[in-house]
Amino acid sequence: MQTYSGYEKKVKTNLDQRIKSMDMLDRIFQVVIPIEEEIEIHQGQRRTVQKKMFPGYVFVQMIMDDDSWYVVRNTPGVTGFAGSNADERSRPTALADAEVNRILRQMQTSRPRINVGFKVGDTVRITDGPFQDFIGHVDDINLDKGKVRVMVTMFGRETVIEMDFLQVEKQ
Repeated sequence: MQTYSGYEKKVKTNLDQRIKSMDMLDRIFQVVIPIEEEIEIHQGQRRTVQKKMFPGYVFVQMIMDDDSWYVVRNTPGVTGFAGSNADERSRPTALADAEVNRILRQMQTSRPRINVGFKVGDTVRITDGPFQDFIGHVDDINLDKGKVRVMVTMFGRETVIEMDFLQVEKQ
């Protein structure tokens, strides 16, 4: 189902409460906001954040009948449904089991994605170490090692320096 972006948790909470209060636990089984962990590197700090895989969407596993459909579509914050027509009486199209399994598997991967904030070719400033305050261009990014190769000009020559992600920031 669709929600206003940023209201996914509120809609999930509302729906979970409605499921319990309207005794629908035997027909509405699971309400999921697909998220994945991402490591952000910003201003020399590394932090793990949870990013929504589908902003503005909440997934519901349910048996579709008139009563369960009524509970879901009348939940506060629900704005629409994927795969349905504009008519609110028409029911949404279910996702294929393979697609649901792929999304759930992706949520459970052990390695968080790394978002370094720069890409190959970007201008960066070195913020730490013997080359502090040098300006260079990103030559290569190695996510597995957490390293970035920066091309800087020293004494009129281009020199490659390998640094940790935390030692550079985008200019």
